[in-house]
Amino acid sequence: MPFIVVRSNLAGSSFPEDFVRKLGSCAAAALGKPEDRMNVVVNPGLPMLIAGSCSPCVMLSVSAIGVTDTADKNKEHSAKIFEFLTRELGLTEDRIVIAFHALQPHQVGKKGTVMSFL
Repeated sequence: MPFIVVRSNLAGSSFPEDFVRKLGSCAAAALGKPEDRMNVVVNPGLPMLIAGSCSPCVMLSVSAIGVTDTADKNKEHSAKIFEFLTRELGLTEDRIVIAFHALQPHQVGKKGTVMSFL
């Protein structure tokens, strides 16, 4: 049950109409998770600074159980997600930052309980 949160200073109109669905599909493939478990939010039009510049940029947060807990895994995830974001949004890699967060099953609530019990 990964959570993908995109924050950007790009206007909402800069994101293709099907961006959320396509990002969910890309992230699911990158993380090895089913698409129907993906949770994606895009927050456009934010005041932002990356590497000292307010030029167009994206910060992505990827939180998941069991697949974001090592450098080797995240290196692979990062390459696939960067390729998608640069292609879809026309940004260079230096204007994109991804933060990976490893979640434990007891930290994710669903159906009135936590994933540890599902």
